[in-house]
Order: sequence, then structure tokens, then C-alpha cells
Amino acid sequence: MTFETARALEEYTALRATIRARGTARVCIFCGGMVGWAAVAVGTAALASTPLSALLPLLVLASIFEGVYALHIGVERIGRYLQAFHESDSAPGWEHAAMGFGRPKGAASLDALFTVPFLLAAIFNLAPAVYLSPTTEELIFVAGAHALFVVRLFFARATAARQRAIDLARFEEIKRAG
Repeated sequence: MTFETARALEEYTALRATIRARGTARVCIFCGGMVGWAAVAVGTAALASTPLSALLPLLVLASIFEGVYALHIGVERIGRYLQAFHESDSAPGWEHAAMGFGRPKGAASLDALFTVPFLLAAIFNLAPAVYLSPTTEELIFVAGAHALFVVRLFFARATAARQRAIDLARFEEIKRAG
């Protein structure tokens, strides 16, 4: 990969550093957020007098997920920008290799969005509300809010799986236009 200008090299270097920092931040937000969520969930469960109190830790959990999701999508978008504007098919670099690598059969798979831990946390979050013998209406409301969060998890995961190709196509379109 060669850079035509010092500005292009500086942009590439800054964006790779941004990817590295945001990738680290994503994991830190997840880990710290889960500790924070657990503290809120335990505190709420200990002091709860109504099943509706399970909604506060659910809000915390959903907020953590949205932060992780935003960082992940942002990192992927920067990577596709680098691929479109700083790499070429004749001089492929890291972004081409990463996108082309995919998920080989039998290889370990990673979940950049931490879907399974978020799903398990949602289930654990619901437990205190069920323990408090909710009315049917409370159960429907609280379980419904948790179900919406689970739907969000899987929708975000499906969207993220398609995002690389969508972003790359859009950046290549922008590059051709301008």
C-alpha cells in the first residue's frame, strides 16, 4: 500500500488508531458496564417491592448494549472507508484481508456484540420480577420489555453481519462519484 500524500498517510494512521482505541473501548464498556449492571440489578432486587423495578437494570443493560453496538458499527464503518479510499484491489491491505478472511469452517467464532452475555443478563434481570409474584399485567409488561430488548439484540446482530458489505458498497459509490 502506497500513500500519494502525507495527508493520506496521516489520515490512514489516525483512522487505524481510532479503530484500535474504539475496539478497546468496546470491550471496556462491556466489562465495566456488566459490573455496573450487576450492581444495579442486585441492589434493585434487594430493595424491590414491585416487579416493575426490574426495568431500571434493564435500561442500564440496554444502554450498555447500545454503546457497544455504536462502537462496533463505527469501527466497521471506518474500516470500510479505509478499504475503499486507502486500499485497492491491486494493492490490498489489512481491510481487504480482514473482509476476505470471513469465518473459515471450524475456526473459532467471536461475537463482537457480546450477544450471549447480554441475553443471559436479560434473563437474570427478569428473575427478581418473577420472584415477586407479579400480577398478569405486571408480568406481561416487564417480560414484554425484556422481550423487546432480546429482539433488539438479534436485530442488531443481523444488521451488523450485513454492515460491512453495505458500508463498502456505499463508500465505493461515494468514491466513484467524487
